[in-house]
Amino acid sequence: MGCVLGKCLTSSRYPRPSDGDMTQSCDAPPCSLEGKHVLTGRLLESVRVPSHNFRLEYSLLTQRGYYPDSPDKENQDSFCVSTQMGGNPNIHLFGVFDGHGQFGSLCSNFVKEKIVQMLCNDSKLLEDPVKAYNSAFLTLNDELRSSDIDDSMSGTTAITALVLGNTLYVANVGDSRAVMAVRVGNRIVAEDMSHDQTPFRKDECERVKLAGARVLTIDQIEGLKDPDIQVWGDEETEGNDPPRLWFADSLYPGTAFTRSVGDSTAEKIGVTAVPEVSVVELTQNHLFFVVASDGVFEFLTSQAVVDMAARYTDPRDACSAIAGESYKLWLDHENRTDDITIIIVHIKGFSSSGAAAIVGQHGLRISHASSEWGSSEAFCSIRSDFSDPQVSQHVGLMNRNTAIAVPSLTQYRPLEVNILLSLYLRVAPS
Repeated sequence: MGCVLGKCLTSSRYPRPSDGDMTQSCDAPPCSLEGKHVLTGRLLESVRVPSHNFRLEYSLLTQRGYYPDSPDKENQDSFCVSTQMGGNPNIHLFGVFDGHGQFGSLCSNFVKEKIVQMLCNDSKLLEDPVKAYNSAFLTLNDELRSSDIDDSMSGTTAITALVLGNTLYVANVGDSRAVMAVRVGNRIVAEDMSHDQTPFRKDECERVKLAGARVLTIDQIEGLKDPDIQVWGDEETEGNDPPRLWFADSLYPGTAFTRSVGDSTAEKIGVTAVPEVSVVELTQNHLFFVVASDGVFEFLTSQAVVDMAARYTDPRDACSAIAGESYKLWLDHENRTDDITIIIVHIKGFSSSGAAAIVGQHGLRISHASSEWGSSEAFCSIRSDFSDPQVSQHVGLMNRNTAIAVPSLTQYRPLEVNILLSLYLRVAPS
């Protein structure tokens, strides 16, 4: 989701694979060539967590969106992977930042470049990671405000997963998402480690209303629907324009999220950079986690993404499959696609033996409350003071076939694009 003047209502052309840190080639199906994956252009990366004698095997992919009216629009997503943060081999960070508005890419890259430094410089990181996260996000917001970047109508979401020994901390601002794959009997279940902060959520909707926001869809603003009806279903079943935030007497800013870094104008009606932080104490049943922008989850549920990722032993194949399917579904429903960024991290070799000892070494304070959002008893959420504990439940879509990442389609007309998609999209191996 984005603001009216941002990514939700702007468009661009079928992209070349994103420049910069990521390289993609789509001349062949996923495979290895001299160690590098053909589609992601990456080696399979791995890092150990010696305190608990397991390792993280990970990969990532980012794909610029297709916006027919803005063929040169850059990818506003950015990402961050920082292993052995501050020289500590047991601390690793994975983050995705989804910019929006005219200067969205500047905002997302600003946060990407600063977040690791902020956390590393916080002496309370090991003692109280939740407090460190809150401090980092609020400081980032202040520094973005005082920078040369105009964040009045631009900003970025931020979803980060911090592995600290045997504990995972997820901090979320906005509507990107982190999902854990958990083994439950003979099934693999998706447990959301974040919940999208949008007006679809009753607690977030009420919070911004108290701050002075009008919450209406564009149809309601234009008089096509009754503005007094304040029920919109949820994000995964509501196919129309989402509810947005407006000033009481003005037709802006039109943000479809309730939290972000930046968006100084929307701050006046309740948009905040205070993160919601969730904590997972890892067990042998935690198989992998996904961190991704909402370009992935617009038409795919968390469970569908986990189901797809679970079909592949190589996270590079999984990233390509999920990105390709997301891209295809965007084009099935709209004449554009969003930017798509995904990180998949496999948890390998985790053993429960000796795990508790390291918690004491790090001085971690882990809450063992029962799950508020998922079935894992080791999962809990630490919410900001103004958040209602009730969380909206999302209705799942039917699982869909997986696909590989699509090629560069900038030079093709829509009919040719559809033909190419049919050639490139493949069902995942059983």
